[in-house]
Amino acid sequence: MGAGAGAGRRRRVAAGLLGAALLTGGAALDGGGAYAAPSPGGHSTGSGDSNGHGNGDGNGNGNGNGNGNGDGRGGNDRDRDGAGRSPSPAGATTGTSKAASHGAGSASPSPSAGRTAPPPAGLVLQPADGAAVGIPTVHGLQQALAAALQDKSLGTVTLAVGDATSGQLLYGSGENTPATPASTTKLATSLAALSLIPADTRIATRVVRGAGAGDIVLVGGGDPTLTALPADQVQIGGVAADADTAPASLDALARQTAAALRAAGAATVRLGYDTSLYTGSPQHANHDAANIALVTPLMADEGRADPKSREEAPPRVADPAGAAAEQFAALLRAQGITVEGRAKQVAAPAPAAAVLGQVESPTLVRLVERLLTTSDNTLAEAVARQVALAAHKPASFEGAAAAVTQTLTGLGVQLTGVVLNDGSGLHPGNAIPPAVLLQLLGLASAPAHPELRPVLTGLPIAGFTGTLGKRFGAASGSGEAAGIVRAKTGSLSGVNTLAGTVVDADGRLLSFAVMTRTTAAADTARAAMDRIVARLAACGCH
Repeated sequence: MGAGAGAGRRRRVAAGLLGAALLTGGAALDGGGAYAAPSPGGHSTGSGDSNGHGNGDGNGNGNGNGNGNGDGRGGNDRDRDGAGRSPSPAGATTGTSKAASHGAGSASPSPSAGRTAPPPAGLVLQPADGAAVGIPTVHGLQQALAAALQDKSLGTVTLAVGDATSGQLLYGSGENTPATPASTTKLATSLAALSLIPADTRIATRVVRGAGAGDIVLVGGGDPTLTALPADQVQIGGVAADADTAPASLDALARQTAAALRAAGAATVRLGYDTSLYTGSPQHANHDAANIALVTPLMADEGRADPKSREEAPPRVADPAGAAAEQFAALLRAQGITVEGRAKQVAAPAPAAAVLGQVESPTLVRLVERLLTTSDNTLAEAVARQVALAAHKPASFEGAAAAVTQTLTGLGVQLTGVVLNDGSGLHPGNAIPPAVLLQLLGLASAPAHPELRPVLTGLPIAGFTGTLGKRFGAASGSGEAAGIVRAKTGSLSGVNTLAGTVVDADGRLLSFAVMTRTTAAADTARAAMDRIVARLAACGCH
C-alpha cells in the first residue's frame, strides 16, 4: 500500500470509528478482525489517570477519583506515594517481583522472531504466514517500530503486539519479562470481575433495624460511588451522570428510611454503621489520602473531603465510613427524624433484620467501564473486593489479589511472572509481563466471551475520553492515531504503561502492551509511547 493510500485509509478508518464511538452502543468484531469502536456514550468520559495519570493524560476528570487536569509534570504522578517520593522498585518490595525492576536507559531485549504466546481461552491461532491472511508480519512490524523504539526517553521498554481476534502474538520485545504494570493492573481486576460476577449485579447499601429499640444500622455493601450530592450535581469524569451511570443516592436512602420510620410511629433513633463486609487493613500500601481513600465498604463520594471537588488528587477524609454515617444522619434530620448523638460503628446486624431502606449502585458493567475510563483507584479496589467475595475469599487486599489470580487462571491466562498485591495498580510490587496483558485483551475481544466486552468499551479513546483525553495530539507526533486507539494507561514514578487496541491501516484490530521504566519526564515518555502505537495504526506492516 502506498503512503498516500495508507493515509487516506487511515482517515477513513478514523472517521468511521469515531462516528461509531459517538453514535453506537457496543463493540462489533467480525471474523476478519475489522473493528467498530465501542461507544463511550453514557459512560465515564473524564480524564486524568487516577493512578497518577493526570500528568498530560487528563482534561478535568471531576469525579473526585483523583483524576483530571494533568499538567504533564512527572512530579504529579497519581501513582506516587503520599510524600511525592518515588516508590521503591518492585524488586525491593517482594522477592518474587524483582524481575519487574528495569534500569532506565538499558537496552531493549531482542525482538521475538515470531514466538507465539499461549492463546487466551476460546481463541484459535491463525496461520503464522501473516501476509497470506493480511496479518502484520514480524518483519513488517520491526520496520514500522524500529525508529520509535529507539527513543531514549523510553528508558527500558518491553512490548507485545498481537492480532486481537486470534490471540496470536505477532511481535514482541521482552514480552515475557515481568514489568511494573501500574494502572494496567485494572485490566486484570476488571476481567476477573466480569468473569465471576453477573453483569447486572448492583451493590446495595441498606438501612436495617438494630439490636435495640430505636436502633438503626447503615450497612456498607462496598459501593464507593454512593453519593451525598443532589442528582443535578453529580458528575463522572466531568460529565453529568445519566440514568445508567448515576450513583446510588444517600439522600434517597434517607427518604426511604424516614418514611419507614414514620410508618412505624418512630421519630427518634440511634444510628449505627456496619463495616464488617471487609477484613484486613483498609489502608493501601501507597495510601496518601489523595490518590486513594481508605478502602472501607461504607463511604460516600469515594471519601472526598469535598464531594464536589474536581481536583486531580482530592483530599480524602480520615474516616470514610464515619463521615458517610454522619452525612446520612444529617439527611435523616432533614426529613424530620431525630438522631440522638453521633453515629457509632456497631457489629453486623442479624441477617433477618428488617430492611428500612435500600439503594443500589449502577451495574457491574458500568462500574467497570468507569474505573477503566477514569482509572479510578478507589473503585478498582472496591470491585476487586467484590471478586474476593464472589470467590469466597476474604475481602481484603490479599484476598482480592488471590481471587483475581485464581479467576484468571481459570480462564486459561498464563500467569508466569505475575505478582498482584492490589486491584488498582498503585502497588509498586505488582508485576505483569506484556504478553499477559495481551492475553487479557484477547479474552475481552474473544467471541467466546461476550461477557468480558466491557473491558474494551471501558478503555479510554485516544484524544477524546478519560485518561487519553489529552494524549495522541498533533504536537506529540501521534495525532493520526486519535480516535482509533483505545487503551488503559498506567503511571507510577518512573513507570509508564499503555495496553489496549488499535486499528491498523488495513482495518485490522491489533492488541498491544507497551511498558517502560525511565528517568525521563512522564509527559515525554508517554508521548514516545504514543508514537509507537501510532506507528501500528499507520501501517499494515506486511
